[in-house]
Amino acid sequence: MSRPKRRLGQHFLHDPRILNRLADALGATRADTVLEIGPGPGGLTAALLRRAGRVIAIEKDPDMIAGLRSLAPAATIVEGDALELDWGALGGGAGGLVTGNIPYNITSPLLDKALTPPRPRRIVFLVQKEVAVRVGAAPGSRDYGALTVGIQAVATTEVLFTVPAGAFQPAPKVDSAALRLEPLATPLVADGEVRSFRAVVVGLFGYRRKQLVRAVRELTGWGGEEATRAVDRAGLIGTARPETLSPADFLRLHAALVDGGWRPA
Repeated sequence: MSRPKRRLGQHFLHDPRILNRLADALGATRADTVLEIGPGPGGLTAALLRRAGRVIAIEKDPDMIAGLRSLAPAATIVEGDALELDWGALGGGAGGLVTGNIPYNITSPLLDKALTPPRPRRIVFLVQKEVAVRVGAAPGSRDYGALTVGIQAVATTEVLFTVPAGAFQPAPKVDSAALRLEPLATPLVADGEVRSFRAVVVGLFGYRRKQLVRAVRELTGWGGEEATRAVDRAGLIGTARPETLSPADFLRLHAALVDGGWRPA
C-alpha cells in the first residue's frame, strides 16, 4: 500500500471504531449503492461493504488501486479524479448514497459537486472541523457565511462527531468532523437559478456588516430608492445586515433583485 501523498492531501484513517461510525451514519442497506470518494487504503470501503449492496470507490492515486482491489474485491474501484467523473453515471445520483474521507484542499468543490443534480439521497463526508461548523452555522453567528447559505438552501445539515487530528496518518494540523447532508426534496433555490442566487449571496457577504440597503446598492450599482424597494419587496428590514439573513431571506431578496432587473455579471 502506498504512503500518503501530501500533494494529494492524503490523511489516512485506520481506527475501525471511527470508520464504522462513518459507515453507520450513512445508513446504507443491502438495497443501496454507495459511491465513496477517495478510499485511500480502503478502511471505510471495507466497512461500507459490510452494510451496502454495492460500493463504488473513486481513487485518484494509481498507487492505491492494486491494494484496494486486493482488500475489497467486492467493491468496484474506479481510477480517476472525482471532480471530473460523472457521479450520477457511477451510482451516486438520485437515490444513491455518497461518502468519503475527503481531502481538505478540495472540500468546497467536492461539496458543490455532491449537491449538483441529480443529487444523492444522503451524503456523509469527513471534513475539516472548521468547514463542518461553517456548513451548519446559524444566521448571525461568526461562522455563518456564503458556504452555509449555499448548502442549506438545498440540503439539511448535521455535524455528527469530531475526529481528532491524531487519529490520522499523517496527522493534519486540525481536527476533522463528520458532516451529514440530506438534499431537500424541494430545494429553496431552483436548479436554474443557482448561479444568480450564488452571486447574490457571495456578493452580499462581501458587505456582511453593512446595512442591507447599502449592501444591495454596492452589489447592484442601484440608487438608494431602487435598492430600498427591492429590500421592501423581499419583506426585509433595510437596516439589517447580510450576515443575519436566513437562506429563505436570501431567496426572497434574490427574487426581488431579479424582478427588479438585476442580473449577475
